Amino acid sequence: MPRCLSFTVARDRCYRRAFLAAGLRPSSTALADGATVHCWVPARPDPARPPLLLLHGFGATAIWQWSAYLRPLLRAGFDLYVPDLLFFGASKALGPDRSESYQASCIAAAMETAGVRRFGLMGVSYGGFVAYRMAAMYPAAVERVVLCCAGVCLEERDLASGLFVVSDVGQATEILLPQRPVKLRQLVRLSFVRPPPVMPSCFLRDYIQVMCTNYANEKTELIHALINDRKLSDLPTITQPTLIIWGEQDQIFPLELGYRLKRHLGDNARLVVISNAGHAVNLEKPKELCQHIIAFFLDSPLKNHNGQMCCGTRWKIFYNFAGLTLRRLASKFQGVPKKAWITSVDVR
Repeated sequence: MPRCLSFTVARDRCYRRAFLAAGLRPSSTALADGATVHCWVPARPDPARPPLLLLHGFGATAIWQWSAYLRPLLRAGFDLYVPDLLFFGASKALGPDRSESYQASCIAAAMETAGVRRFGLMGVSYGGFVAYRMAAMYPAAVERVVLCCAGVCLEERDLASGLFVVSDVGQATEILLPQRPVKLRQLVRLSFVRPPPVMPSCFLRDYIQVMCTNYANEKTELIHALINDRKLSDLPTITQPTLIIWGEQDQIFPLELGYRLKRHLGDNARLVVISNAGHAVNLEKPKELCQHIIAFFLDSPLKNHNGQMCCGTRWKIFYNFAGLTLRRLASKFQGVPKKAWITSVDVR
């Protein structure tokens, strides 16, 4: 299909415009080893707003997975940093390292270059693997962590034991990096509780051509590095307060991995299971997921770069308190005409 008629390219442009309209701008950071990290950053960073770093999953680039979250998170008072992981979008690396640790070090270097020393962190699926490693490697930089459907506690032997719908890394690669419409349909049906009933092959081929062919070999190596020889005993325990979010019907990383991660982190973590959602819970239930994100990061006072409580956090705390107070007050006037109880409230 000619690129000028590509539905995928047209949608990608729409997402880019959404990011620009939200006050973000594209930025590229060249690292010393030749790697390049592309990241959407605030056009006008505000030191009074808490920075929040969002890491996407394996399915697409950052703008495809985070577009629905821009407005709610910006309204909540965050400065957003949304990078493409290496070998996605315009981010790339020259060396052979495909570990999530290397991904984490490159994203951390890009954040430092941007002048962000301390931040909240959220990762979805593969982005959660990178987020977990960042939290372990840079505890002074990462303040709080949200991990969404991130199977960081998986072990290589889990594939042979029947925990997953695939039994080896090769089968996993065919699904996670689809090169044929039949495999992309399988990925969508495994990821969504309610997948689209009709998925025309012409649109699937277009998506594969635009999203799944660039850096195909490198992405295959990322999957192998993620799974090969992986053991739970080798996974460090992160110390930051952590929110684990999982789709109840996740078929890519089954819910058992969420419970396993909660046991691994103990009382330092909280697990939220979202019903009627699968692995793509960030796309199926964006409003509910966003509510959990905002509540978690604003649960305790976030700090700006100077170690002071952010102005946005102060306002959000006041806003939540005021809203709760008004709801309690309104409940006392249930059944009373609106004009009657409004005039009876002393607002001095």
